[in-house]
Amino acid sequence: MNMHDALSFRTRVTIAPGVDMPRLGFGTYKSAEGPEVEHAVAEALRLGYRGVDTASIYGNEAGVGRAIRASGVARKGIFVTTKVWNSDQGYARTLEALERSLERLGFEYVDLYLVHWYVPGMLRGTWRAMEEALAVGKARAIGVCNFLPHHLDELLSMTEVPPAVDQVEFHPRLQQPGLQRYLAEHDITLQAWAPLMRGRAGEVPELAEIASRHGVSASQVCVRWILQLGHTTIPKSTHDERIAQNADVFGFELTAEEMATIATLDTGMRLGPDPNTGPSA
Repeated sequence: MNMHDALSFRTRVTIAPGVDMPRLGFGTYKSAEGPEVEHAVAEALRLGYRGVDTASIYGNEAGVGRAIRASGVARKGIFVTTKVWNSDQGYARTLEALERSLERLGFEYVDLYLVHWYVPGMLRGTWRAMEEALAVGKARAIGVCNFLPHHLDELLSMTEVPPAVDQVEFHPRLQQPGLQRYLAEHDITLQAWAPLMRGRAGEVPELAEIASRHGVSASQVCVRWILQLGHTTIPKSTHDERIAQNADVFGFELTAEEMATIATLDTGMRLGPDPNTGPSA
């Protein structure tokens, strides 16, 4: 199976009927509202990225929207994701939060709307709102972030529309094999956040060695590894050279031996919050 042989910026995965998401998108976490996020998104789109990920809690949806409108790329050609924050969950508040996000973005719909974290006791109402957003065309697809199998079990027991995507922390030190199997079995697309280990990939000797062999960076190895596994990812940066570097992953291919080596690097190390407790803020 040589699925990864044809990997390119144009490679997409079907996540819902009629909805194709880029396998490689652009993240905007911690990109400041205003010139910083606008420049980063503009540069990403110029280079060929066609997926842009934001969230209400990032505080930069307005800048993301401005950059997309200024890019010259048609809205329908860009896959836009945003998320409902924990304090906005519940049926009515989720619908209100989506309206605010759409207003800030300046769009009539998002391509993917995600529940940012599991909040105990809120899931039924929140997901009913997500399904309504889907039904009325305010979102083309709906999904979750940071859900583990037991969270997904709870959701699937009450839903008419299953989540299309689970966006989770995923990198060589946190491979979550049980979650990977669960998502594959339930036809839910894994989207990796923090794929570059927040800049620490080069500190892993095995990744540095593989990178040296291919004449690329350890971060590029991480992105390529995730794509070759069949997953999707949204590396983020505000620096032009790194935005370009993170996209330059289609000129080399990891060998089966290199993929096997990376598989041994899992230590369960989380850089972000534990999904069982969620973020403190």
